[in-house]
Amino acid sequence: MGLLNQAWPLRVVRSSMADFYQHGTIATLHRLGNPDYQRLEEELNSLAGSIPTALVLPCHARDLKTDVLQAIVSELREARFLSHVTVGLDGGGRADFALAQKIFSILPQEVSILWNDGPHLTALLGDLHRAGLEPGPMGKGRNMRLCLGHVLASTKVSAIAIHDCDILNYRRELLVRLCFPVVHPEMAFQVSKGFSARFSTQLNGRVMRLLITPLLRAMQDFKGFARSLAPLQFFRYPISGEVCLQRTVAESVRFPSDWGVETGMMADVFRVVPMGKICQVDIAESYDHKHQQLSEGDPEAGLNKMACDVALCLLRSASVDGIPLGAEYLAGLVEKYLQAASALLRFYSADARINTLLYDVALERRTVELFASSIERAIAIHQADPFRLAGAPSWSEIESRLSGFGSALNEAVRRGSE
Repeated sequence: MGLLNQAWPLRVVRSSMADFYQHGTIATLHRLGNPDYQRLEEELNSLAGSIPTALVLPCHARDLKTDVLQAIVSELREARFLSHVTVGLDGGGRADFALAQKIFSILPQEVSILWNDGPHLTALLGDLHRAGLEPGPMGKGRNMRLCLGHVLASTKVSAIAIHDCDILNYRRELLVRLCFPVVHPEMAFQVSKGFSARFSTQLNGRVMRLLITPLLRAMQDFKGFARSLAPLQFFRYPISGEVCLQRTVAESVRFPSDWGVETGMMADVFRVVPMGKICQVDIAESYDHKHQQLSEGDPEAGLNKMACDVALCLLRSASVDGIPLGAEYLAGLVEKYLQAASALLRFYSADARINTLLYDVALERRTVELFASSIERAIAIHQADPFRLAGAPSWSEIESRLSGFGSALNEAVRRGSE
């Protein structure tokens, strides 16, 4: 039996030591050993009065009845350095909104819940559309954008953190390490992006390993790649849901409304923030969350849809100064992607083997083939509308073109389910 086809015994591995190598022009802040995060948290607590921090939680109605969310809320009760928690609720009716209010009512911080499917928020989304500030379809990106707008318009916080509501092994250490580089004045970063080991009994992180890494390698010959997309290669996990932004960055950054939200945000961050003010930080010993299905038969679901959205975001981000990619760049892109992805499979297999993790090479190859078809769809969508920008308007753009929208958003949130 060959190296690529062996299924290795089941064993969960725990990382105890990371390297301290700096990989690019953004800082990498490692998790070395077992650092005492409570010391960092006490420093954040002492800074809370002068440097207030908010947390945004994009949430779907299906998350509300999970033990995972209950555990996250329990940890957040002790996060004294947070002054505000803003929850964006997608896919929920009136009963879901009431349940969300009950779940988050135990938090000591000031809490706001945006009922994104409610009548007041729906009306405001119509206002954006009519003003030519298309908010995009329902999705995590649109949810995050509304939450950020509410925080910016209703508070004076200096930093805004964002993380998901489906983190299975959540500990407050994750949030402390994420916020510390932006909140602490001696560190003075404007953006902190979280990363962590993505494995269980097997290698996880399929979209990063099998789509983004090889696709970026396949796009290196694109005109403008060095300026627009090359910096993404410095990030160990640009699609993680964990990020902390200085207030001015949150006002200016653009990002898509679909599954390309994290990739688009990090691509646009380099437009508004000097590289020396950006860091990535190892936020947890290990990280696990709800995993999407491949959805091989449904291009509008699961990783099939996610891969298309992410690839489309990269294609749109690669356009330079509003000039779309020429046909000569797109013609051989899928083939270059397949070559790059196939070459990486041997590396991933070796990594799994030396850590005695399971590795299903047939499934990995099927995933690469699925992602190739997703890239083909993304290319077709991009060519049909080549001048469309990767991200929706930033909050500074919205306020400049639709004065008073932030106040209207705050009023809609205040009215809730009235």
